[in-house]
Amino acid sequence: MRQTQELADEPFSRIPPELAHHLRPFLDAIRKEVVAAIQAEIPEYDRPTNDTYTKTIHTGVELGLNLLLDRLSTPGISAREVINIYRGIGRGEAREGRSLDSFQGALRIGARISWRRIVSLADADVLPREVLGLLGEAALVHIDEIATATSAGYAEAQLHLAGELQRRRLRLFDMLIAEQPPTEEAIRDLAHAAHWPVPASLAVVVVDHHWERDTLYPILPPDFLARFDQRPGCIVVPDPGGPGRTRAVDSALQGHRAALGPTVQLTEGARSLRWAMDALTLARRDVLPGGEVVRCSENLATMLLFQDEALVDALAERHLGPLERMRPPYRARLADTLLCWLQCSRNANEVAGRLGIHPQTVRYRLRQLDELFGDRLQDPDARFEMELALRVQQLR
Repeated sequence: MRQTQELADEPFSRIPPELAHHLRPFLDAIRKEVVAAIQAEIPEYDRPTNDTYTKTIHTGVELGLNLLLDRLSTPGISAREVINIYRGIGRGEAREGRSLDSFQGALRIGARISWRRIVSLADADVLPREVLGLLGEAALVHIDEIATATSAGYAEAQLHLAGELQRRRLRLFDMLIAEQPPTEEAIRDLAHAAHWPVPASLAVVVVDHHWERDTLYPILPPDFLARFDQRPGCIVVPDPGGPGRTRAVDSALQGHRAALGPTVQLTEGARSLRWAMDALTLARRDVLPGGEVVRCSENLATMLLFQDEALVDALAERHLGPLERMRPPYRARLADTLLCWLQCSRNANEVAGRLGIHPQTVRYRLRQLDELFGDRLQDPDARFEMELALRVQQLR
């Protein structure tokens, strides 16, 4: 590294120090010509004279030229000052959200115009021709150091900004799913700081994942907020009913067991998360299908039945006790027949079609059920509660 820097400093050490003194009187004219050329060729820099950004351009060009002459007049000066100054400029460009392309373009224009003026000075015998080549080499080194330092500062700031943005988005994520409901104003303030477009609604997805082993995280739209540093993983989906949302979620989580909570207002993310967790728990038990994203909105009745299983067990004990007197294989067939009969509005022929058995077999089983349950099969409330209990047994 030291050898490389020594080679960069070499042209400065071979140029007569008094050369800088001869060139300084022409500095202001060169600066004005460079700034005019930059504003003419790069629209982003074409602003009124009193604009703060325009003043910064003038200062930047003047600084670059002065630093070059300082290094010519004092060969021992290190390039560290150039590097530190232009690293700061690069960081500023990144913080302002500007592309570095315009700055690098301005740098090339500045080098071209400055060299054209320097050559004209040599033609006018102001600049000795024997040092022109050395000056050109020194100028190229100077420009290269400026470009490198600016790029390094820009990249450094981008990394910092990206890290800070990620931290803000993680705080926003935690706020959106917090049990203590945040105010909508607090959400909007943090969302603005995190560059997150505030949606009208959201939903939460939870997913069983193994990405910590292979780091193959799902590809999600940039406005989805996600955390996979815990299990289950969690995704906040803004405006879940929007264009392409369903496809994006299904595609990213294909082959993984996941559940999508209900669509809720901004301040109700915790409810969507709770429902999604309930659905994922049922998917783990195979009560709900686990090969695709399970949507709470499509499984509300099942989720309701499993909110308190002890309560449903008590319901089964109250209404399905007569089935316990039957032998296990026949008990299961009678239970299936009873549930299907209740679902088919007590139509024996439809029950036969659904179960794939002869209607006469259905009628025989129904007589058996009538003997077991008696008048309870004529009671609408009892039938309703029987169906609930039988559905849970079947889902289990």
